[in-house]
Amino acid sequence: MTGPAADPDAALLALRGRIDAVDRELLALLNRRARLAQEVGELKKREGTPVFRPEREAQVIDGLKAANAGPLLSASVAPIWREIMSACRALERALRVAYLGPAGTFSEEAALGYFGSSIERVPCTSIDEVFRSTSGGAADFGVVPVENSTEGVVARSLDLLLHTPLIIVGETSLLVRHNLLRREPSTSGVRAVLAHPQALAQCAEWLGAHLPQAERRPALSNAEGARLASHDPALAAIASRRAANEYGLHVVAPAIQDDAHNRTRFAIVAHPAEHPTPKATGHDCTSLVVSVPNRPGAVHDMLVPLKLHGVSMTRFESRPARSGQWEYYFYVDIDGHPDEPRVAAALGELRAVCAFFKVLGTYPVDVH
Repeated sequence: MTGPAADPDAALLALRGRIDAVDRELLALLNRRARLAQEVGELKKREGTPVFRPEREAQVIDGLKAANAGPLLSASVAPIWREIMSACRALERALRVAYLGPAGTFSEEAALGYFGSSIERVPCTSIDEVFRSTSGGAADFGVVPVENSTEGVVARSLDLLLHTPLIIVGETSLLVRHNLLRREPSTSGVRAVLAHPQALAQCAEWLGAHLPQAERRPALSNAEGARLASHDPALAAIASRRAANEYGLHVVAPAIQDDAHNRTRFAIVAHPAEHPTPKATGHDCTSLVVSVPNRPGAVHDMLVPLKLHGVSMTRFESRPARSGQWEYYFYVDIDGHPDEPRVAAALGELRAVCAFFKVLGTYPVDVH
C-alpha cells in the first residue's frame, strides 16, 4: 500500500453517513409496511377476524429466519420483527395483555418478548387475576408461567387451565437469571429475602451458602418483593435486572439461581370466543388434560393411540383430581395439530378411552 494512511476519523464518519442513509431507507420501508398493515386491519374489521394471529406471525418469522443470509444472526430476527409487527398492530389497536405484576417481573418480560412493546400492559397481583382479567374481557390475552426447568410445573396455572374456559394460543420460553437485589450494596445485615416461592426454591443452594440466617419470605411476585425491599434496608429481593432498575436497587449478587440453564415456560391464554385456535403451521403443539377410569392398564390404554398413529408426546404430568378417590388428571403435550389426520385419529381414539378429555389449546412452537 502506497501513499498516506487513510484518516480513521474520516473513514468512520463516512461509514456513519452510510448507516444513516440505510436507516432512512429502513424507516421508509417500515412506514410502507405499516400502511399495508393498516389495509389488512381494515379488511379484518370488515370480516370480523382477530387483530392478532399467532400462526401468521410465526410463519412470517420462520420465513425470515430461513431467508436470512447474515451477518445478522437468525436469533436476532425474531425479536426485531416482533417489535415491527407489534408497532403495526398498534396502529389498529394496542392489544391488552395481562400478566403477573407489578413492573419488572419475568412475566412482564415474557409478555413483551412475545407481543412486542406496543401493547397495553395489564399487571395483575396473582395468576388467578390474570385468568379473571382475560376471561372477563379486561385483557385480550394473558401470560402465565406453566413450567420451570428446575422446579417443574406451576400447579396453579395448570389448575386454572382445567377449570376456566381459556385456551392456550401460544407459548414462549425465558432464560431466567435471578439476582439478589437490595438498597445497600452488600449482603451485610440482610434480615429476610423476598421472592416468589418458585424463585426462592430455584436459589435455595445459594441462599443456604451465603445467607443461611436470613428468613426466606414468599412474595406475590419477584417484582413485588423488589418493591418491598426498596422501602426497607434490612430486606433483599430475588428478581431481574429490570426490577432492579425499576425500583432503584443494587444488584448485590448476579445470577444466583442454582441451575445455570434455568428456564421458565409461559403459556399465552385467550378466550376462544374472541381468539380461535391457531391454524396449523407445521410445527405445532397440542396440550390436553385427561383422566382415565380407575382400573388396571388404564394409563397404558391411554398412551396406545399416540403410539399407533406415530404422535410424539413431549410432556406428561399428573395432578390429583381432589375427589378423595386417589384419581388423577394427566396433562399431556403432543407434537402436531388436530387438523393433521394422524393427530385427529389419535385424539379421537384417546377420547374414547378417557373418563375426562379436554383440549387446553393448539398453538405454534418456536423452531430454533
